[in-house]
Amino acid sequence: MKLTQGYANMFRIPELKRRILFTAFILIIYRLGGHIPTPGIDTSALKSFFDAQAGGLLGLYDLFAGGNFSRATIFALGIMPYISASIILQLLQAVVPSLEKLAKEGEEGRRKITQYTRYGTVALAFVQAAGISIGLESLTSPDGGAIVPNPGFLFKLVTVVTLVTGTIFVMWLGEQITERGIGNGISLIITVGVIARYPQDVLLVIQQLKIGEMTWPVLALLMVFMVFVVAAIVLITQGQRRIPVQYAKKMVGRRMYGGANTHIPLKVNTAGVIPIIFAQSIIMFPATLNAYFSENSFMNSLASLFAPGEPVYIIVYTLIIVFFAYFYTAVVLNPVDLADNMKKYGGFIPGIRPGKRTAEFIDKVLTRVTLPGAIFLAAIAVLPDILIRYANVPFYFGGTGLLIVVGVALDTLQQIESHLLMRNYDGFMKRGKLRGRR
Repeated sequence: MKLTQGYANMFRIPELKRRILFTAFILIIYRLGGHIPTPGIDTSALKSFFDAQAGGLLGLYDLFAGGNFSRATIFALGIMPYISASIILQLLQAVVPSLEKLAKEGEEGRRKITQYTRYGTVALAFVQAAGISIGLESLTSPDGGAIVPNPGFLFKLVTVVTLVTGTIFVMWLGEQITERGIGNGISLIITVGVIARYPQDVLLVIQQLKIGEMTWPVLALLMVFMVFVVAAIVLITQGQRRIPVQYAKKMVGRRMYGGANTHIPLKVNTAGVIPIIFAQSIIMFPATLNAYFSENSFMNSLASLFAPGEPVYIIVYTLIIVFFAYFYTAVVLNPVDLADNMKKYGGFIPGIRPGKRTAEFIDKVLTRVTLPGAIFLAAIAVLPDILIRYANVPFYFGGTGLLIVVGVALDTLQQIESHLLMRNYDGFMKRGKLRGRR
């Protein structure tokens, strides 16, 4: 009842209602654009090729493109060039002093970094579009049909212009949602693309029920298991380790300032879904290479060794995810900067000396907190492969897609709840409040 009342209150606030409807309108435009094909491509032959490459790197790319890549639509590149540019800029901030200084300049610095990200998105989109146009001309479907019936310079030019323009338009749509809608626009676009694949997965389950490959008791157990998986994702996404911080009192003129008590929220999963994206890009590389060098016996052996569900695949995949979870957390959260900012404004952790000791304490806590989050990410990532390979259970709704959907849903609901509470409406929960990913 409380949850229903919270959803009803969303449309009683004119500004919030306008933002929600605007977001829905933009997402509809994105989905409509995902059905406009790129000229000069045999989409049926391309789909056959992708069906054979479902476990490769191209299949991962297609997941984030919402299926637009396998259908060769004008949004085939999706938002991946923007994500790649954003990650590159974040990593460069840790090694390039000028970018690190720019990130600390407040709103003006963030605006410049956003502009650099846009430039990087266009550059990456151009390189990827050119590579795709060249690669498509050399590909054939499993039955030997040409994916590009009329290859040549004109096809390359039209494909590059179409895909780059599509990426720029999708990036613009995401920024419009962030600025004038509700939630993070880029994340919502990715989420809509992931959810768009769910009806097809549901149809697969129905077909398996009809032909007897799955029974109703197994489906019921699978649904219960999914509920527990979603609950675990929510628990890890919302989980925090709060470090108490106190600010010393000081006199400025005749006024007393400071003396407040607050905390540093260290999230269990600071890196989000980024470690899985990095790990999948690496672990799927052998399968992708094998598609182009299928006659090489070494590549065949390597691809079979790293096939989803194989013991070597599971172990290496898990280790890579744990590594990138720590690596990305170290990039986005610097204990030394936190300690310096606290010392600058008179803050300290009770029982810990300011400065170097504080940085060491935060780093120690962060290292311990990140471990369960990293292990959980690895478990969620390998879970579908284990169920499909060893239990013969078609768990289509797990892994990366489910993490994205749940995380973005929590973030969006947190923003909506903030609007409700700001205008003296009840939120979605009786106790506590939703915490977004950011």
